[in-house]
Formats: sequence, C-alpha cells, structure tokens
Amino acid sequence: MSDKTMMAKASEVERKWYVVDAQGQTLGRLASRVAAILKGKNKPCYTPHVDCGDYVIVINAEQIVLTGKKLENKLYRYHTGYIGGLKEIKYKTLMENKADFVVMHAVKGMLPKNSLGRQMAKKLRVYKDANHGHEAQKPEVLTF
Repeated sequence: MSDKTMMAKASEVERKWYVVDAQGQTLGRLASRVAAILKGKNKPCYTPHVDCGDYVIVINAEQIVLTGKKLENKLYRYHTGYIGGLKEIKYKTLMENKADFVVMHAVKGMLPKNSLGRQMAKKLRVYKDANHGHEAQKPEVLTF
C-alpha cells in the first residue's frame, strides 16, 4: 500500500463540461450539487486548495422550483452603498426577470468565500431557456 497521498496540481487537472437541466428541480438541492461539481468533489483527485472542478452549464433556469411559500415570502436583499440604500426584491419578481441570476446567486453562496471560490464560480454558465452556445465543448448531460 502506498503511503503517499495524491495531491492534484492546477496544471494537471482535466476539466469536463456538463449540462444540467433545472426544469422542475428544487433551487437549493440543485445549487448544492452544482457547487460540488464546480469544487471537484465528485472526482477522486479532489484537493481542497486546488480548483479541480469541472465546467457546468445550467439550462431552463426559469423553470426551477422554490418549495413552500418562498416564491412570495423570500426576499433578495442588497445595499447600494448609500445611506438608507437597502433594497429588497421578492423572489417572484426576480424569477420573472432574472431567473439565471437566482441560480447563479444560490450556487455562489455555496462556494468558498475567497479567490479560489471566485475562480470556481467563473466555470458556471446559467441560461434561462434550453439554448446555450457551448456545443463545441461537447458537454455531457448530467442528471440528478
């Protein structure tokens, strides 16, 4: 038995492209699974300090499901930076206008909050409908 632990190097990581269909899936469960793929936790060569994750394309983001009364009650809050600049948007209006942003925001919240997490987030592509321009990368369909 080998007494050496395999540590991945950033230059040696092989990346694949995956397509995930978000139609009818719950937002949080989909986001956690996509975040794990972006981190590389589905690979045997996972190393915490190296970005060994794959590229993920999420399609049909506007058909994602929020359970319970979250669509009416859940709020997206942000601050403009000015005094009294706290803004609130209900997820119902956010899903109608920016469904791709909702999925992107949920996945980014599950990634590390450092430069490595920002690098992982760049490998995520989210589209409202089924059309995406990544046929040249030959993405594999991933089902959960």
